[in-house]
Amino acid sequence: MTEKILIVEDDRDIRKNLARLLESEGYEVASAENGQVALDYLKRATKLPDVILLDLMMPIMDGFQFREQQESVGRLSSIPVVIMTAGGNIEEKKIALGARAAFKKPADVESILETLKHIA
Repeated sequence: MTEKILIVEDDRDIRKNLARLLESEGYEVASAENGQVALDYLKRATKLPDVILLDLMMPIMDGFQFREQQESVGRLSSIPVVIMTAGGNIEEKKIALGARAAFKKPADVESILETLKHIA
């Protein structure tokens, strides 16, 4: 089972509500408001997350740029990613980014929880 999750989401309310929900399900949660903050967090983390929930459209560093950077850093490249986006072509984006799963926002909470149980 996934134990630690990093939420990378620029919408403060979505980020906080998702973190609360996941914590209530027993997960350890860290969060970042954009890809750059997430990358900085990961580079200095002693315990890496088991999975990253990644929004694609964010300021400063979007999900596409984050994923490119994540894959270029050896110890970070193997962390599974689940995409969350309000945009279209979800399946194509999932494949292009090598993500394990993808959800259209607003995402169905039960689907996210079920996916997280089987990822790590």
